[in-house]
Amino acid sequence: MSFTSSNKGARASKVWLWLLVGASTGALISAFVAWLIVSNNSVSASTGDNESTDSQEKQPLYWVAPMDDSYRRNEPGKSPMGMDLVPVYEESSLSISGSRSPGTVMISATIQQNIGVKTAPVHVGKLNQTVTTVGVVSFDEDKIVHIHPRVEGWIETLHIKSQGEEVEAGQPLYTLYSPELVNAQEEYLLALKRSDKRLIEGALQRLKSLALPDAFLTQLQTSKQVSQTVTFSAPQGGVVEAMTIREGFFVQPGTTIMSIAKLEHVWIIADVPEKYVGSIQLGDTADVEMDYLPNAQWQGQIDYIYPSLSETTRTLKVRIPLSNRDGALKPNMFANVTLSSSKQETALLVPKSAVIRTAGGPRVVLSDGQGHFKSVNVKLGQQDTRFFAVSEGLLPGDEVVVSAQFLIDSESSKNSDFERMAEPDHQATTWGVIEQITASNESEDSVARMTISRGPIEKWGRGPATMSFALSEHIDSALFDVGDRITFTFVTGDEFVIVAMKHGANDSAMSKGVTDHNMSQDHKMDVHHD
Repeated sequence: MSFTSSNKGARASKVWLWLLVGASTGALISAFVAWLIVSNNSVSASTGDNESTDSQEKQPLYWVAPMDDSYRRNEPGKSPMGMDLVPVYEESSLSISGSRSPGTVMISATIQQNIGVKTAPVHVGKLNQTVTTVGVVSFDEDKIVHIHPRVEGWIETLHIKSQGEEVEAGQPLYTLYSPELVNAQEEYLLALKRSDKRLIEGALQRLKSLALPDAFLTQLQTSKQVSQTVTFSAPQGGVVEAMTIREGFFVQPGTTIMSIAKLEHVWIIADVPEKYVGSIQLGDTADVEMDYLPNAQWQGQIDYIYPSLSETTRTLKVRIPLSNRDGALKPNMFANVTLSSSKQETALLVPKSAVIRTAGGPRVVLSDGQGHFKSVNVKLGQQDTRFFAVSEGLLPGDEVVVSAQFLIDSESSKNSDFERMAEPDHQATTWGVIEQITASNESEDSVARMTISRGPIEKWGRGPATMSFALSEHIDSALFDVGDRITFTFVTGDEFVIVAMKHGANDSAMSKGVTDHNMSQDHKMDVHHD
């Protein structure tokens, strides 16, 4: 009994001991958890204060869905997937430098290397424009002689039997019987018999007007015998380019008996596609090659541009005269022609390999050099074998992707807003008249400047004004004079800088600008008067 009581007391002591240890451990854990909660609240409060401070300094421009940048709202809320919208601040909305700009994709350096991304700068330069086309060798029409009779008659003998025969100057061509020629000879002999100088001179002039050869007239004076037929000879050497008669034919003064063309000079008639018409002009160099003579080359210049395009081929013909003393160039042969344009206007150039052709127009992939890429639409102009001239969408110094751009464009175009489809907001094109020119060597900061009375800028809603502009380094101010009418493109920044400039302005646009300016001035006067 006593043994039993003793065991029960020991058990009770152990139970109370475990309860005490458990209570102590629980208290410690509770205290630790409470400390964590307090610390977390402190951190949260601190973060909240920082966010509150930042939000006071930078207000969100809009909110976007985390998984879809094209889903935008002007206030916080939920995305279609039930996720909280993410605020977008001013620095993250920049075109290519921002990491969350719609249409912008970020690619790590490793992936760029794996897919072979390469970039090239957009720069200002001159196109080396060449047009490769085909042409046809033809006779020099200035060297073709057409043979016509001066009287009616019949072809007694035809000394040239077929078209294409070569003839020499003075070689007999045909023998003609004409009653009129017989009568003219008889009149001349009668005048000689009477020894009447006036009649002799008149009869002789009539024979010469009928194109009788000098040798025939000499023989007539010597023999005093009328010839029933007269043989006519070739006035020049060459080949018979055309022949329309045969022996026995009756001919009249309007009949073309044959045509003789020289081969020492030929024409190359080249076809220029319509899109290259603006690249060519008189005097442009032409290199001509023939397939059957691969090691030979002829060089000439465009001396005539035909006035109209072919309706069927949509090409414009140009003429290139060439010397052909060795006769290697045969009429109707095809020739390979390379035209080198002398028009080399300064333009903004982008590599042809960077341009992506789409149904919506050409575009390129921009890079900011920090792994961000974005597709932008561009407006292209003339081209050469390496570059396109670009008039909208890019600025000097932009980096464009020239390799693997199709992969990047595919990703970028999924939700791209193409914010640079038109001219950037900081760029505008207008016309103007130069009022003053300050050369770079006359400027304190070595930057050339111009004072220009410019036309209105409709995209910004600004009327005409006289302003000072700095010139980009690639523009030579010496090519312009005070009073010149110009068309120019400028960008805004610390000052207005002209990045493209050419002579000439649209007269209708100028007159409209002047009218708008006058109306604006009248309106201001009316308001001031009231």
